[in-house]
Amino acid sequence: MCRWLAYSGTPILLEELLYKPEHSLIDQSMHARLGVGTTNGDGFGVGWYTPDGPAEPTLFRGTGPAWGDDNLRELAHSVRSGLFLAHIRASTGTPVQQTNCHPFRHGRWLWLHNGRIRGFPTLKRTLMLAVDPELFPEIGGSTDSELMFYLALTFGLERDPVGAVERMVGWVEEVGHRYGIDHAMQMTVATSDGQRLWSFRYSSERNSRSLYCSTAVETLRTMYPENPVLQRVTEGTRIVVSEPLGGLVGAWQPIAESSYELVTPGMDVVGRFNPQSAQAGLPVPATVGANGG
Repeated sequence: MCRWLAYSGTPILLEELLYKPEHSLIDQSMHARLGVGTTNGDGFGVGWYTPDGPAEPTLFRGTGPAWGDDNLRELAHSVRSGLFLAHIRASTGTPVQQTNCHPFRHGRWLWLHNGRIRGFPTLKRTLMLAVDPELFPEIGGSTDSELMFYLALTFGLERDPVGAVERMVGWVEEVGHRYGIDHAMQMTVATSDGQRLWSFRYSSERNSRSLYCSTAVETLRTMYPENPVLQRVTEGTRIVVSEPLGGLVGAWQPIAESSYELVTPGMDVVGRFNPQSAQAGLPVPATVGANGG
């Protein structure tokens, strides 16, 4: 599987999270503690927003191991952002190529994922037939993760993010049942429109991959008044991670099973995640038959 992080808050250099922490994302690329495997060396990517930058987020992705990429280190040392998503990849079977590296981008939206669609080679064609024909040409790679993104866009991600992801998961599970595949979905997901950050933790068997959110800054300041980092960031700063970046006691809170978290400036919202029928959003194409054809 993969490891990822998403940051929203006071603008910081990317290296503050990618390289500097005790158990940074780069360290996790070699020594993951909570993933299926310890090494995540099948590519990497980072997408970031800047107030005075382009309308769309900027992407930097590579196919080699993150720990050995000098260009990533140089970039992380010079780019500052108040909202960015980063990912280190461990392939679940699709090729190691740049178009398969996360995050994925559509307009102002970014998307990254850890997990898999069980039986994806069997389900792939039927799932793809549900993608909006206007969006379909944008799909550049061959991963289940990117297809999940375009299904969520099809089911209304830009107007109803939580509902769209619930409909996407409902559709994947429905197609899985048609083919006799139980527990089709395993996911932790982060997505953003440049202003807000959503994270999701869900699996069909209710045994999802790990996901944590940083404790409220004001609470940590009380616990650690001498910590200089906590004095530099605003109270609304949040970090969502596949696994904690360090051992600071009380700094990380697990995100509950089958839930989502929305981070916006000045407000956090936590809610239950309940997959819905795809028919609750946009209708799936008539060409998708009852037998998956």
